[in-house]
Amino acid sequence: MSSGLLALEDGTVFPGESVGAPGFACGEAVFTTAMTGYQEVVTDPSFAEQLVCFTAPMIGNYGVDGARSESAQPHARAALMREARGPAWTDWLHETGVVALTGIDTRSLVLKLRDSGAMRAVALTRAEDRDEAIALAQSLEPMNGRALVADVSTKQPYVWSESGAVRIAVVDYGCKRSILRRLVRAGAAVTVYPHDVDADELAGYDGVLLSNGPGDPEPLATEVAVLTELLGRVPVLGICLGHQLLGRAAGFTTSKLRFGHRGANHPVLERTTGRVLVTAQNHGFCVDASGAAEVTHVSLYDGTVEGLAFPKLRARSLQFHPEAGPGPHDAWPLLENWIDEVALAA
Repeated sequence: MSSGLLALEDGTVFPGESVGAPGFACGEAVFTTAMTGYQEVVTDPSFAEQLVCFTAPMIGNYGVDGARSESAQPHARAALMREARGPAWTDWLHETGVVALTGIDTRSLVLKLRDSGAMRAVALTRAEDRDEAIALAQSLEPMNGRALVADVSTKQPYVWSESGAVRIAVVDYGCKRSILRRLVRAGAAVTVYPHDVDADELAGYDGVLLSNGPGDPEPLATEVAVLTELLGRVPVLGICLGHQLLGRAAGFTTSKLRFGHRGANHPVLERTTGRVLVTAQNHGFCVDASGAAEVTHVSLYDGTVEGLAFPKLRARSLQFHPEAGPGPHDAWPLLENWIDEVALAA
């Protein structure tokens, strides 16, 4: 192993040892509190342009498996760990081009990010480039205002599954494979479309799912305009970024969270039942807190909107991940129930 470091935009430096690909990685330093699912995290397109700090002290202890990947390639720019175990995990990081550091004081890093918010950062596998790394971090474009879906969305439509009781179109803003797998298990035939698909194409399906994805929803004006044209024509379910875009199409506002919601232990209040769901989440932006009647779910951490429902428009959305890949399964029925409702209306 060679000496490396993580440099934050405020000049703070965390030393570590390189266990992944050589070189450097630039992006936004964030943390996830999930105890498992490290491979799913690194391959989740929602982590595009981010350096991910794992709060769990040991990462890589159960190896890797191609079936766990949420996309065809890693999207996180770097993995930051207290203790990386291998060799399967570290070999995989190296082979797939992910910069990775072990020996990072992740406790101090997380406290820093909680106090100061997610920060621009650079991970390096050459510790002697400290000053250059800090200067580079300070020059990076902030995440606010960044439209990233075009970089992670499919370029052409494709069929994921041909058989099913209902035909579902998935708009790929950075879709996780586990969402597609859950749709198929629920009885759907699934076709995936690029982020810039038009409303008329989507309206020909029994239902439309708006996927998760990276970046700021505010600059995605074209995608919001398509949803505005689509609403009321076909049942719609939004997840994560899809939830934020649906919210903006319905007149709700969005903003950047201080350090985001990332992990598999986030409590969410289901307003109609009073039940608390333990959920999997991964987002740095949110639909702002609101007392509107359309709000169905609320974060018990900060009161931000975690769910919306528009019965007359046959549209709803969830900020958390009902497919739970990985994560607790409290929200699994929500996706299956939506498919059942679409089937009854088809």
